Amino acid sequence: MKTMMDSWVFWALLSAVFAAITAILGKVGVSGVDPDFATLIRVVVILGVAIVLVTTRGVAQPLSQLPSNTLVFLGLSGLATGASWLCYYRALSLGQAAQVAPVDKLSIVMVAVLGVAFLGEALSLKNWLGIAMIGGGAVLASLKG
Repeated sequence: MKTMMDSWVFWALLSAVFAAITAILGKVGVSGVDPDFATLIRVVVILGVAIVLVTTRGVAQPLSQLPSNTLVFLGLSGLATGASWLCYYRALSLGQAAQVAPVDKLSIVMVAVLGVAFLGEALSLKNWLGIAMIGGGAVLASLKG
């Protein structure tokens, strides 16, 4: 029997909850601190949590056993994550969290386009309508006043 823990929806919703908390805590935390240094602190905390998680679950694997393309793509993903976080904290230091976060979520629209273009994913007209609504909503939410 499939449980909530086996559902991608469950984990995606948790991700959204933690992303919302991240925006609020990040906005408060970046106040009076250089956003790049704030990002470094965030990375150190995440690294520590990931080490504890991988160690306690016993899921570490020798890097030499991983396919080289896995290492390349995970490395590139890490670089993109770092760039995203640096930009996000810079934006939070300059703008309101309630405006920065929706613009950041335009990544949803970009993921849909890139997923179709490069991964061969198929989206229905209904899916595209939802993506367009997310994009429009992000723009409207980011407007001042």
